[in-house]
Amino acid sequence: MVMKFMLAAVTASALTGGGVMYATLRSNDAQLVKASYADQVATPAQRLIIGLDISKSNPLVDDPAFAAKVGSRVAAIIHKLGFASEVHVRTFGTFEASSNPFYYDTMISTRARPETVAAEVEKLIAGTPLLVQRGKWRSQDRTNILAFMDNIANSIGCAKLPTTVILASDGVEDSEYVRLQNDGTHLPAPDGKPFKGCAELQILGVGQGTGSPKQTVRLRTEWSKWSWRAGFAHFTGLNDW
Repeated sequence: MVMKFMLAAVTASALTGGGVMYATLRSNDAQLVKASYADQVATPAQRLIIGLDISKSNPLVDDPAFAAKVGSRVAAIIHKLGFASEVHVRTFGTFEASSNPFYYDTMISTRARPETVAAEVEKLIAGTPLLVQRGKWRSQDRTNILAFMDNIANSIGCAKLPTTVILASDGVEDSEYVRLQNDGTHLPAPDGKPFKGCAELQILGVGQGTGSPKQTVRLRTEWSKWSWRAGFAHFTGLNDW
C-alpha cells in the first residue's frame, strides 16, 4: 500500500533508516508565516520541476558542501512561489524506473506554504550524500539526463503554467545516446520541441567534478544549444554561484 506523508516525515525517515520513497505534501502543522498572504496570492502560479542526478559522476551524491549549496539555491526559488504553484521532485540516473522510485509532488497553498516546502526540499537535497551513504538512495553507473527529460516532458510537461526545470547535475550525459565526457561528442538534437512553452532549463553543477574549465564550457554550450532546440525560452548552466 502506498503511504502518504509530508515531505518532512519522508526525509526524516530516510535519513534515520526508514524506507518510504513517495511523498505528497499535505501538512496541517502550524508554520511561522514569513511572507504575506496578499503577496502570495498576487504572485502568478508557476511550475517547478527539480531533477536530482544521483549518478556516481555527480558530486551531489558525495559532496555535502555542494549538496547544501544546491539545496539553498533551490529553496530560495521555491520560497518566492505564489499560491497554486506546483513543485515536483524526482531522482534520475540509470534508465530503469525501479532504480529511481522517489518522487514528490505538491501544490503551494495555505497548507503547504512556500517557506515550509522550501525548507523541506532544501533538507532533502542537502541530505542527498547521507541518503546515498546509508543506502536509501543508490548512486548509479549511468547518467540518463535525456531520458529523464523525455519522461518529464510526457508526464508533467509545460502546459497551463510557466514551467522551470532545474537539474542538480554535472551535465555529463552518459547513456546510449552519447558519452558526453568524451571530447568531440555532442548531444543529439531533440525530437521536435518537447518543451515548447517552458520558461527555463537550469543545470546547477555543470562540469562539477571534471576539474576542467574547458570541459565545463563545452558542456554548458551543448546544453544551451539543446535547450533552445527543445523549446525552452531560457537556459542557465552554472558550475558555481
